[in-house]
Amino acid sequence: MSLKDKIDPSKLPEHIAIIMDGNGRWAKQKGEERIFGHESGVKSVRDSVEAAAEIGIKFLTLYAFSTENWNRPKEEVIALMQLLVYSINAETETLNKNSICLKAIGDLKSLPSDCYNELMEAIDKTKNNTRLTLVLALSYSSRWEILNAMKKIALEIENKTLSAAAIDESCIQKHLCTVNIPDPELMIRTSGEHRISNFLLWQIAYSELYFTDKLWPDFGKEDLYEAILDYQNRERRFGKTSEQLIL
Repeated sequence: MSLKDKIDPSKLPEHIAIIMDGNGRWAKQKGEERIFGHESGVKSVRDSVEAAAEIGIKFLTLYAFSTENWNRPKEEVIALMQLLVYSINAETETLNKNSICLKAIGDLKSLPSDCYNELMEAIDKTKNNTRLTLVLALSYSSRWEILNAMKKIALEIENKTLSAAAIDESCIQKHLCTVNIPDPELMIRTSGEHRISNFLLWQIAYSELYFTDKLWPDFGKEDLYEAILDYQNRERRFGKTSEQLIL
């Protein structure tokens, strides 16, 4: 029996976020270059998107490339960008076939022009799909996102279109990359590392965190189901006591 059959469809997280970690180590274990791990990780992306759509998850955010990743060896960065373009081209038809809407968050204008153009084209082609929203975090970091939001707010105050007294949590959320995207209830990180790595720091304030030793290329559908089952067995209190939740 698949773990999928044990999942309670009435208690699904609406939004799952994943830090896809371990591609390089996976490749090294096999005596290959790091890019081989990234290429192999594409299958795990495909499996995770398919599994999420099948069980009814509405939003899936994947941490694909951080602002800090620009500091990696130039050859690896170039190969990653080429892989991104290839993958977007190869998967757009499948996304449409499965009614999956593609979105992206991050400093997208910092991407190479061919990557940016392919990404924008795929986003436009899938914008009317409603089954699942797949969000790619590209050239993204949470500190960059929050700083960018503060700059936007400061400019609005300077232009007198916003008053300082009007700044609250809702105002900040409206200036984040994830506006109109619900906060993730479940955040998964692969590879055995127990860090958040500058990912959705504002949005995961009350997310359940799940860490697995699986390296990303080895992460499959059953692993996603296992994480969801673990989530469903937790008590989410949001600062309240267990007794308050019963009342």
